[in-house]
Amino acid sequence: MFGNNVSHANNHTRRRWNPNLKKMQAVYRGKVQTLKVCTKCIKAGKVSKVPVN
Repeated sequence: MFGNNVSHANNHTRRRWNPNLKKMQAVYRGKVQTLKVCTKCIKAGKVSKVPVN
């Protein structure tokens, strides 16, 4: 997502909002893989974490 930084002098410079990605081990297509997953997906339970033995 893109937008502007706006200073008190009303100067506009371009900026970006990046997704909050975390590396985590997850079960993907039946295999354990390290994936970059957004924190919203982790909180929503859309990603199944690897069970700890």
